[in-house]
Amino acid sequence: MTDSRIATVRLGADGPEVGVQGLGCMGMSFAYGPADADASRATLERALELGVTLYDTADVYGLGENEKFLAPFLRAHRDEVVLATKFGLSLNDVDPTKRIVRNDPPYIRQCVEASLKRLGVDVIDLYYMHRRT
Repeated sequence: MTDSRIATVRLGADGPEVGVQGLGCMGMSFAYGPADADASRATLERALELGVTLYDTADVYGLGENEKFLAPFLRAHRDEVVLATKFGLSLNDVDPTKRIVRNDPPYIRQCVEASLKRLGVDVIDLYYMHRRT
């Protein structure tokens, strides 16, 4: 029987080693119609079995619900996965379909603290801007 795990690659010169394919988790709670929590949980687990170790989300996906959804999986597999999440898109209070790009330091601090809490982790491995101003 051959190994069905995907190859790995290092992120940057000194970064963690991850599977060459990451998993974008946006659709598990946002954007593509009704979410199926059971299918999404099964996808997370199967991806990990296959060697996918980079899991990507954002604070804006489902207004934080995507990060909350991922929290139990991350707690169960924190030593096995690399967590990436994004900040920088804020929804307009007047028109929620309009997004505001924000990258000011107080906003970033607020976002990272909220993401850490929703994700149930002490450290975010890769934290980056969703959009630049």
